[in-house]
Amino acid sequence: MGFLASSCSFTRLRVKDQIQKDFWQTVPDKLKQFAFHDIDDVPDDRSYGWVSFDDLLDTTWEETSPYKGNMITFSLRMDTRRIPAGVINKHLMIAFKEELKKLEEINKNYISRERKKELKEQVVLKLKQRFLPIPSEFNIIWFTDKNEIWFCSTQGKMIDLFIEFFKQSFELNLEQITPVVLAEKFLDEETLTKLDTLEETQFVVFDDTTQL
Repeated sequence: MGFLASSCSFTRLRVKDQIQKDFWQTVPDKLKQFAFHDIDDVPDDRSYGWVSFDDLLDTTWEETSPYKGNMITFSLRMDTRRIPAGVINKHLMIAFKEELKKLEEINKNYISRERKKELKEQVVLKLKQRFLPIPSEFNIIWFTDKNEIWFCSTQGKMIDLFIEFFKQSFELNLEQITPVVLAEKFLDEETLTKLDTLEETQFVVFDDTTQL
């Protein structure tokens, strides 16, 4: 679910690098340069890139601008093609049986390891042409006045991908805003040093059957 839904989960990040004033004018061109490319007609497993916040099909931002007040809004779209393992196994068995029939004609009764690998690659390639990729969209709000970004996902792998792709696109480094990062804004150096010595508290739920 995105930011326009009644509720959503998101991750807060901040830009670590200093941004020049003329940088903001280059954002639309960078969004288009690293925009999403469709893989419906190619056998790729995955594709991701930037799209409009208002329309995941819009990769040119001709309908709506990414600028909204003191914010820049866009989305990370990722399409993933998934073929169930059971489907692959079924069609692989069919391919093996057809191959064995051909081998029987030349008095052979087994398929070599290399040939099995080749047949599997052929089967997967054919199935990719029949399975359309599944699209996912992750909204992004970039607050230009405080260089803070809200990314509409809390999945660790998606956050890592977003940080890496953001750096590739804008040549800027991001950092998650964790409690420790927030503490750096308000605490002095002596208190911050004490944070390194803190140990995690283990919370245990007791019930009537727990033995102390």
